[in-house]
Amino acid sequence: MEDSRLETHTAVADPTLELHAASTEDIHRELLRRLGEDPARDGLIKTPERITKAMTYLTQGYEQSATEILRGALFDVDYDEMVIVRDIEFYSLCEHHMLPFFGKAHIAYIPKGKVIGLSKVARLVDVYARRLQVQERMTREIADAIVEAIHPQGVAVILEAQHLCMMMRGVEKQGSMTSTSTMLGCFRESAQTRNEFLSLIRRSSI
Repeated sequence: MEDSRLETHTAVADPTLELHAASTEDIHRELLRRLGEDPARDGLIKTPERITKAMTYLTQGYEQSATEILRGALFDVDYDEMVIVRDIEFYSLCEHHMLPFFGKAHIAYIPKGKVIGLSKVARLVDVYARRLQVQERMTREIADAIVEAIHPQGVAVILEAQHLCMMMRGVEKQGSMTSTSTMLGCFRESAQTRNEFLSLIRRSSI
């Protein structure tokens, strides 16, 4: 783990981690001063500590392994039809401005002897969302992790998200939505398979 990683919690007291957290809080305290604020006033006294804890949580994906998460929930099956987990909510931080982007992930694969426990598909999204990200890379990382874990016939991932860096600043377009997709294997090679996936994720919920 690099020295720059933020840590504020540990079961056993670690002086090194506590020093890193204190140093990070000092940075946030100085940022408040440079913004013209008084970090000693009532509403801001604990803000540096809160920011450090929040950033540690929101970037915990760096400390998690997609391989390990998926490895514990792989099951042998005699099933070769499409598996779809859609409308998986996620929240991430744009690496350019460190502002949130958030939305839903739709994931499908066609197994070849193995399937992934459904909850682990959602956890996989969080592993990559809880990092500094760009949506395009995150889409591909999710797909690649599934391919590596179960070597399916194909994988499809679509992310739909709103970016606060486009809503709070810059062009300030409130209704904009960004969609990205990665299609691998049979989803890339077969228009019929791809269209089936797209049709199914657009259906209304049961």
